[in-house]
Amino acid sequence: MLYRHTLMNLVFGLGLALGLGVAGSTAAATGDKQDGNSAQVSVTWTDPAGFDELRFGHQFRQPKPEVWLGEFRKTLVKTGDRILPKDQHLSVTITDVKLAGDFEPWHGPFFDDVRVVKSIYPPRVKLSFTLTDANGNVIESGDRELRDLAFLNRGTSVRSNQPYRYEKRMLSDWVKREFGSEKR
Repeated sequence: MLYRHTLMNLVFGLGLALGLGVAGSTAAATGDKQDGNSAQVSVTWTDPAGFDELRFGHQFRQPKPEVWLGEFRKTLVKTGDRILPKDQHLSVTITDVKLAGDFEPWHGPFFDDVRVVKSIYPPRVKLSFTLTDANGNVIESGDRELRDLAFLNRGTSVRSNQPYRYEKRMLSDWVKREFGSEKR
């Protein structure tokens, strides 16, 4: 009798946890891609399934695209909020991503899920942007393919454990270069 009661509680608990997990993941999956934007900078992205990182990469035990896209959004919003005049708004749409490094399965089965970072695997982000003034008039717009071929030769510490540091630095540098006061 005790065994049956414990088994029923276990089944009920698992069912409840599974139901809550599905509801939570559905809410996260249907969540607005614009969460985390500011009044001055908004970042969205196209369907990540078409990104080179997912089409040609190895996704075994790798973070979901929403994780790194969220990090990129934070970087663009933070840098844009610092750089842009208060009466301007920047809209960025990320259209493709290839993270720094790649997988080299020929090293053996223990390296299946290890991203090898070498200079031959630079980070790349394709995006489109529109910069508008307070009245909504377009100041500048365009498409850019950002690629940092010297990503390993910059001042980032080898021991740095910041995720996506090469991509975030590349995006931050782009905002400063494209919209910084030197350009205006």
